[in-house]
Amino acid sequence: MPLLVTSASGANGDGFGALLAFEADGRLRGSFSHDDRIADPRGLAVDPKENLLFLNSGTDRVLAISPEGHVVRDTGRVEGLNPGGGTFGPDGRYYVGLRGECTVIALSTSLDDAVEPVLPPGVVPFPRGFAFGQDGRLLLASGIGPDGKGDNTVMAFTRGTSTPMQAVRLVADPELSPLDLAIASNGNIVVSSERPFGAEDAVTTVREYDARDGHLVRVFSPDGKAAFRNPRGLRFSSDGLLYCVAHDEVVAFDFTTGQCLGSVAQLPRLNGQALVFFPD
Repeated sequence: MPLLVTSASGANGDGFGALLAFEADGRLRGSFSHDDRIADPRGLAVDPKENLLFLNSGTDRVLAISPEGHVVRDTGRVEGLNPGGGTFGPDGRYYVGLRGECTVIALSTSLDDAVEPVLPPGVVPFPRGFAFGQDGRLLLASGIGPDGKGDNTVMAFTRGTSTPMQAVRLVADPELSPLDLAIASNGNIVVSSERPFGAEDAVTTVREYDARDGHLVRVFSPDGKAAFRNPRGLRFSSDGLLYCVAHDEVVAFDFTTGQCLGSVAQLPRLNGQALVFFPD
C-alpha cells in the first residue's frame, strides 16, 4: 500500500507542489497524479466507502481521486476557499478547514452540493488540523498563522440536538505549538508541534493529550533518529504506527512504546503537509 504525501509550494515553501507516492520501503514512486488541478496541495483523506482520495488543492477546490490517480470529482474553483486540512466526519461528509476564514466547512462526497459552515468564521485565530473524537466532538488545533498571530491550544466543540455549539478550551500546554491533530485508537489526541513556530531552533515533538480533560499524557521526540524539522501531517497506519510528515522526510513512531523509529522516507525539499495510506 503506497504512502501518499502532499508537498507544498509557493507561499507554503519551496516544495514540489505535488501529490507524491512512496513505496512501503520508502522509495519514491513519483507523482501519484499529474492532473494540473493539483497545485500546492494541502490536506487529504481517504473515503473508505468508495475508496476515493479527497484532496484539498491550493487552486481553491476539493478533488476526489481514484486509485489510478484520475480526478473523478471536482468542486470547481470556489472563490476564497483556501482549504487547509481535511477529514471525514461521523456523518460521512468531508470536512475542510479554511485558512482564510479560519473555520471548518462540510461537503457531501458528491462534491456537487453547496458547502455548509460547521463553525462560525474566525472561530480560532488560525486552524491547524482537526479531527472528530470518539465521543463525536470536533477537536480543532488552534495555532500560529503565517502572520505570527494566534494561540496554541486545542478547542473542543459539541453541538446538542437542540442547543447551540458549545466551545471548550481543552488543552493548556505552554510547550505546545500545534501543526496537525489526529485521534489515536485509545481515544486520545495526538498533535504535532513546533515551538516556537517557524524558529530555526524550534523544539519539534508529537504530544499526546487525554481527550477527556486535555492533560498531557506523554511526549514523542525524534531522539536523534530523525531531523524532524517542520512536522506537519499525522496519520496512523493499520498496524498502529504513528507517521508524521516533516521537511525532507516522513518519520514513524511506535505508538505503544513511544519510541521513534526514524525516517521511513526521505526526499530533499519534500515540505510535506499531509499523508495517507491509499490502496492501489
